[in-house]
Amino acid sequence: MTTVRKSASEQPFSERLAVAIDREEVAAGIFLLPALLILGVFLAFPIIYLGYLSFTGGSFTRAGVHWVGVRNYLRLLLTPDFWQVIGNTLYFTIGTVMPSIAIPLGLAVLLNRNLPGVGILRTIYFIPSIVSLVAAGLGFRWLFQFDGAINSLIGNWGIEKIAWLSDSFWAMPVIIVLSVWKQIGFNLVVFLAGLQAIPSNRYEAAELDGADRWQQFWYITWPGMRSTIVFAAITTTIFTLKSFEQVYVITGGGPLNSTNLLVYYIYDRAFAQFDFGYAAAAAMVLLAFTAGLVYLQLRTSTQE
Repeated sequence: MTTVRKSASEQPFSERLAVAIDREEVAAGIFLLPALLILGVFLAFPIIYLGYLSFTGGSFTRAGVHWVGVRNYLRLLLTPDFWQVIGNTLYFTIGTVMPSIAIPLGLAVLLNRNLPGVGILRTIYFIPSIVSLVAAGLGFRWLFQFDGAINSLIGNWGIEKIAWLSDSFWAMPVIIVLSVWKQIGFNLVVFLAGLQAIPSNRYEAAELDGADRWQQFWYITWPGMRSTIVFAAITTTIFTLKSFEQVYVITGGGPLNSTNLLVYYIYDRAFAQFDFGYAAAAAMVLLAFTAGLVYLQLRTSTQE
């Protein structure tokens, strides 16, 4: 007795649906669909709308917005304040990223040992990363005000008081110190994890060959930590590029626009001057640069 096999078109819809769901790709798509919808609504749509706003002028009033093409991007190129903000952001980024990598890396090497109290020290160094930036900013503003604790301390050493927050030369270093203090704990944890992934027998073999601490670091630790250092450098750079609270709480972009960073500049143009198209164009520049950093990070991690 022979059985006649039904074609796919003759099978009931419920059976065809069950067969389709049994496929791994379809099942994965069904489970990912809610997350993709959420990302589309809260991530993709705002980015698309931001790009649209960057080609418009006007404000969200009765007059509405109107299409201006690339005029906002030309205004960016021709506005001296924008280039000053770009320079401030580069200065702030370089000044924050370099010590935020060097200091935690050195601390991680020192703390990656079985010494008494190491766990307590790791916890102490990590605490700044969980402190609110607004609270930390208020604390730093109190410390560095003209009659604050820092000037009282240096005054005891016979040094003249410094107008930290009202001097265009000293205001940015205060913001940088706060940002480095905030970032050290996170990078320390990342570097400790990277160090623990390096096999200990490499250091044992190096010691047998007579290598000192510096040679072990340069020929074993540094190559073994290269991908981890790249990851920490890129994430720290992204952290600095989106910095806003430090400037908002401590200096408000002053004095003389010397601490005005790109995110604060976007905020000021959008919500203080209501120039949404211009602010959106500046935000697209920031988005493009950040997307390039993310691409670099993904490419680096893929090559490892």
